[in-house]
Order: sequence, then C-alpha cells, then structure tokens
Amino acid sequence: MRQRIDSHQHFWRLARGDYAWLRADVPALAPLVRDFLPEQLAPLLQAHGVERTVLVQAADSEAETGFMLELASAHEVVGGVVGWVDLGSPHAAASLERMARHPKFKGVRPMLQDLPDDDWIARIPRPDAIQALLRLGLRFDALVKPRHLSSLIRFLKHWPELPVVIDHAAKPPVGAHGSEAFAAWRKDMAELAALPQVCCKFSGLWGEAPPSTHGDADAALRAVRPVWEPLLDSFGPARLMWGSDWPVLTLAGDYAGWIAVSEACVGGLSATEQSHIWRGTAQRFYGISTD
Repeated sequence: MRQRIDSHQHFWRLARGDYAWLRADVPALAPLVRDFLPEQLAPLLQAHGVERTVLVQAADSEAETGFMLELASAHEVVGGVVGWVDLGSPHAAASLERMARHPKFKGVRPMLQDLPDDDWIARIPRPDAIQALLRLGLRFDALVKPRHLSSLIRFLKHWPELPVVIDHAAKPPVGAHGSEAFAAWRKDMAELAALPQVCCKFSGLWGEAPPSTHGDADAALRAVRPVWEPLLDSFGPARLMWGSDWPVLTLAGDYAGWIAVSEACVGGLSATEQSHIWRGTAQRFYGISTD
C-alpha cells in the first residue's frame, strides 16, 4: 500500500470551549459540533496507508496549541503540529520560543479568512514575530480565500525566506472554472507559485464544491479537476502536498472518497511525482520524521 502523509487534519474537544466557529445554531456546521479525536481518525489512516499527519489549529488560542501538542506527544502518528499565535502581539516571539521547545511544533496558522481586515497579513504581523519564525525554523500556513491573495503576495515578497503553504489552494470557486473569479484566482496563484518559498495543499476542495457534489465522488472529481490542473502547472509535484481536511471533509464526503478523487487527479503522474504529492512535499516542508 502507498505510504502517505496527511498534511492537514484537525482534532477538537468541545468541552475546551474555544472553538468559536463551531456553532450548533448554524445548520451547515451542526454535524461537526461534537468531539473529533485520534481514536476516530486512526482506522481511516490505517485503511489508507497514512503513516503521519499534520495536526492543524482550529481555534485562535494558544491553549488549543498546547492541547494539540499534548495529543502529538501521546500519538506517534501526529508528525507535526501547526498552532496559533497572535503575530500582532508584542508577546508573539516569546510564545513561539516556548512552543518551539516541543519537537513536533512546526509552525503557525493565523485564521486569516475569519479576520475582519482582509489586508491584515500585509499590515499587522510584527517584524520580531516573523523573525522568530525564521530563527526557529518554523513554517506559516496561510488560511486564505481569493480576496486575500494580493495582500499575501505583498507579505511574502517582504519575507522571501519564510516557508509558506497555501491551505486548501486558497478556497477557489470550485465548479465555476469558466468564471472571472476563477480566472483571477488562477492568476494570483500563479504569482504566488513564482515565489520559491511557497507550497500549496491539495485539500479542502470537496467542501468548496457545489452541494450537488456532496456524497458523490465522481461529481466531486468533475468539479475539482479544473482546480487541480492549474495547481499542477503552477506549483509542480514537488511543491504540492495532499491533505484530507478531516473532519471538515465529512460535511461533503468521506476519507475514502477524497482519496479516490485525489488518486484520479494524481494518477497520471510518474511514480516519483506522485510520491512528492502524497508524502514527500509534506515531509520536507514540515520536517516530519517517519522513523
């Protein structure tokens, strides 16, 4: 069986109380308003040859990062943790220093898509916080939508040594590949891909596809393939990494279905190129040990 790294998954325990976006009164999110923990994901990882995962923040609190690091210490399958720090805080550098003492702490993800200021990333992060990321060898996950890309490009051109990965391919308008919005997304992603420190996650796209594709992997493939092709053209296999976005994925489909969609996209590549996407890019980018 192919060995994979899932570059993007979440766990949460609701009783912790800091998942503000998980609202039971929002019908679309209601299926997610329960605990999702390692014992639920483990059978899926085993069934699909996933040897390590990257556990990504789901709350804008340092306390949740501590919770994730505890899980990573207890579960070998978690190869890395992407946490949260307020990069605009004067205490950010000290927080990063403290978190980086844990060997599985790999980087941070500001929840840019949820911030009221679309230009936050270009204006607010403190230079000493970004310098701490660089000094500590940490990475930056960019949770963005297409409207943030011009600001992200400005930020990255100012910090050309910062390793960055675009989560969920910046959540393009999946299923609308003939639209002006899709063309603008494609142009901005190509500009990002021209920056050598930028990688991209092939993840989260089923959830961005039209509701008519939900639960139907064949329909999801028809919607997602027009996104996959420009990503491959722009980034190439060595800067693309596969991720599930579990359990958010379950709003649109299941783990096996997303594996099947992804295999249909990736399957035309050489064995070496496929290995980059399924495993190698994430392993290199995050510095994940699989020993």
